[in-house]
Amino acid sequence: MNSTSSSFWSSLKHPIFALAPMHDVTDTAFRQLLAEVAKPDVMFTEFVAVDGLVHPTSREKIIKYYLGYNKIERSLVAQLWGSDPKHFYESAQIIEKLGFDGIDINMGCPDKKVVKSGGGAALMQNAKLAREIIIATQKATKLPVSVKTRLGFNVVDFDFIRAIASAKPAALTIHARTKKELSMVPAHWDIVKEIVPELHKQGIIVLGNGDISSHEDALEKIKISGVDGVMIGRGVFGNPWIFTPLEKSCPKTTEVVPVAGCSLTGLKKEVREISFAEKLQVLYRHMELFEKSFEGIKSFSMLKKHVRGYIHGFEGAREMRAQIMDTKTIGEMKSVLKKMTNDQ
Repeated sequence: MNSTSSSFWSSLKHPIFALAPMHDVTDTAFRQLLAEVAKPDVMFTEFVAVDGLVHPTSREKIIKYYLGYNKIERSLVAQLWGSDPKHFYESAQIIEKLGFDGIDINMGCPDKKVVKSGGGAALMQNAKLAREIIIATQKATKLPVSVKTRLGFNVVDFDFIRAIASAKPAALTIHARTKKELSMVPAHWDIVKEIVPELHKQGIIVLGNGDISSHEDALEKIKISGVDGVMIGRGVFGNPWIFTPLEKSCPKTTEVVPVAGCSLTGLKKEVREISFAEKLQVLYRHMELFEKSFEGIKSFSMLKKHVRGYIHGFEGAREMRAQIMDTKTIGEMKSVLKKMTNDQ
C-alpha cells in the first residue's frame, strides 16, 4: 500500500506544488489560510518528534499543538523526525488513526539539537538506519510514506539518496543544498537534475526545494531540474499566492502599442501584483484563523513571524510593523490592523 500507484500522490496533476514543513509556521491556521487564498496540491505539518508522540504524557499536547487540521487542508501529510525505527512504527499508527493522507520522514533538518540527537540531517550519515526507519514506517501503515532530505551532509552524496530510494518511498523531496551549506549558498538545482532520472526509473515522485521566489520561478526550476514539482518554504512568507499563477488575460489586440506585459497578439499574460490592501486583509484573516485554532494552546506571538512578510516594501512599512510587533494580545494586533486598513 506504500507504492506511489496506490496513494494520493498518483492522483496529483503535475507540476506538483507543496507547502514545506516549517516549525511554528505551517500550523493549521496558516494551512487553512492557504487553502482559502491559493491552495497548494499538498501541505505538510510542522515536523513532529516521534519520541514525544509515542510518549503517553506528551502525546496529547503534541497532537493539539502540531497535528490539528481542517479537512480543507487536504492533501495533508504529517512530517515526523527522530532516529528510533520502533518509535517511527508506533508514530505511523497514531498518524494513520488521526486521518492524515500521508507520512513524511525528515532526513534533512540541519538544526544542531536535531542533528545531535541523531535525527534530521544526521541520518544522512547513517544510510542503514535511514533505510530501516523508512521500512519500519511503511510496515506500520497503509499511508504512503515519503522522505525529505538534502543533497548530502558535508558534500553531495547521491549514494545516500540511492540508499533511501531503494526502500521505495512514494515521494522524495530534495533540498538542493547540503547540510553544511544550510541556506548560505544558492540552491543547486542543476545538481538535483543529475539524480532525478534514476529516481523516476524506480517510480518515485521527486520534488525539489530551495530558493523559490515566485510561481514563475518555480516553473523555471522544474524545467531546469526535471523534477515532478516543488516544495516551497520561505518563499511563502507574505506571499500565500505563490502556489498559483497570478495572471491577467491579455486583451485580443493587433494594436501597434500592446498592453504592458502582453504580446501584440495577446498570447502572453501579465502577472497581477498583489495590492497592500489585499495583504492586510489576508493578514487579518490569518489572525482570525489562528485565534479560532489555537486560543489557549499557542502564543499569539507566533503570528509575528508572518508580519514582516506582509508589511514591507512601501513607505511607512517599518512604522506599521513596529506597531504590530509591540502588541501584547491578538485583540490589540487586530485593532492595529483594522486601523491601518481604514487609513489606507
